[in-house]
Amino acid sequence: MTGMKKNKKSKAYQTPEIKASVAQEPSALYAPASFIKIPTTTEFTFKRFQKVADKAPFTLKEWADILHLSERTLQRYAKNNTAFEGIYVDRILHIEQLLNLGLQTFIDSNALYRWLKRDKNILGQMLTFESLNSTHGIQLLIDEIGRILYGVYI
Repeated sequence: MTGMKKNKKSKAYQTPEIKASVAQEPSALYAPASFIKIPTTTEFTFKRFQKVADKAPFTLKEWADILHLSERTLQRYAKNNTAFEGIYVDRILHIEQLLNLGLQTFIDSNALYRWLKRDKNILGQMLTFESLNSTHGIQLLIDEIGRILYGVYI
């Protein structure tokens, strides 16, 4: 092996330029359309509330009980088109979610109203129309309507 010259040629390796792949498609929205833009309390006037109230045949007294307001206060909101305070806006939006899902399921607002007025034993818990007076009760009713809508009625 002596006397043999090794031919060492260094090869210059060029690494190819790698470009990062970037997805060019829009992000998926996973929130229902009604919750994408949440109105501020200054934007949520009685007229906006009236659009929600028109979805169900609740009386003014029933709305007052649900919102924990007096009927007279609701009448003042209507007269002056006053903006609701944050806690009431939250409750109204939660009820709107219930009404939208309920109208999808029952199709007719009167059928939804009759279902809400009837006492229901759901998973060992009695739900009545008065369940709408608490956030927890509203959520239980939303969950049950969802079960009915998707055929998982218990």
